[in-house]
Amino acid sequence: MIKVENLTKKYGGFTAVDDISFVAQPGRVTGFLGPNGAGKSTSMRIMVGLTKADRGSVTIGGHDYMDIPNPARHVGVLLDASAQHAGRTGREVLALSAATMGLPSTRVDEMLSLVSLTEVESKRRVKNYSLGMRQRLGIANALMGDPQVLILDEPANGLDPAGIRWMRGLLKGYADRGGTVLLSSHLLHEVQMIADELVMIGRGRIVAQGTPQELLQDSGTFVRALEADRLVEALQAAGFDPTPVADGFRVEAESVQVGKIAAEHQITLVELKLADGGLEDLFLELTADTQRETYPEGAQA
Repeated sequence: MIKVENLTKKYGGFTAVDDISFVAQPGRVTGFLGPNGAGKSTSMRIMVGLTKADRGSVTIGGHDYMDIPNPARHVGVLLDASAQHAGRTGREVLALSAATMGLPSTRVDEMLSLVSLTEVESKRRVKNYSLGMRQRLGIANALMGDPQVLILDEPANGLDPAGIRWMRGLLKGYADRGGTVLLSSHLLHEVQMIADELVMIGRGRIVAQGTPQELLQDSGTFVRALEADRLVEALQAAGFDPTPVADGFRVEAESVQVGKIAAEHQITLVELKLADGGLEDLFLELTADTQRETYPEGAQA
C-alpha cells in the first residue's frame, strides 16, 4: 500500500505539489493522471526518496522508502526508461540489478523472458534500443526483486499496440495477485481500461479521485435501439431528455438506468455504453485551467 498524506513540494515561489493526499491499495491499479507539469513525476520522485518533500509524508507498506532494507526487493520503480546506462547491454543492466539485490543470475533470464526481450536483443547496448525496448527493460528491472509495490511513470511510452496490450495484462495480473500498482500515464483510454482507482491532479492539487465508475457516472450514456421512437418516449416518460447523436441518443443517465427502462418496455437495444469521450472529456474538463492548448474560434488548422 502507498499512503500519501498532505504532500507539498515548492521550488522557490512555485508550488509543484500542493497538499495532496491519497492511498493506492493492494490488489488494485491506481491511475495517476494529470497534464504535463501537474506534479505527477515530482510526487513519484518524493515517494522513492529522489526528492525531499517540504511538508507531508509518503509511506509504502507503512515505511518510509529510505528506511526499507534492500528497497528494490519490495518496491519496483520505473520513472524514466531513458535513464539507463547507454553503454551497457540490456543483460548487463539486469545482471547488475540482480547482483545488487542479492538475487541469482537466473533471475535475469526470467525477466528477459517476461518482457519478451530476445537473447540477441539482450546483448545489444541500451543506446541502440528503441524507446519501446527501453520501456520493456525498465519494467524488467522494476519487477526483478518480485516487489509488492510498483511505481511506474508513463511506462507505455514508445510501446506499440501489442506492447500496450501486453503491459495491460501484466499489470492487471500483478494486481490480481495482491500487488499495489501506481501508474502514471497520458494514455487515458488505456488507463480507463486497466485502473481500479483514479487520482487526477492539476497544478499540483488533486481535482478528483475515485473509481472510474464513480467519476464517470455523470458523463451520460450513448444508446441505440431498433425501436428508436419507443425508446425516446420511454426515456422522456422517465424524466430524461435524450439528445440525438449519430444513429443513436445521448442520455444524462447511468447505463444501467437506460437498460432497465428499455427492458421494462421490451425495447431491443443495439448499443449501450458510456457517452463518447468518457474519461478524456472528464480529464479535460477538470484540468481545463492547466491546459496549454486552446482553440480560438475561427482559427485555421
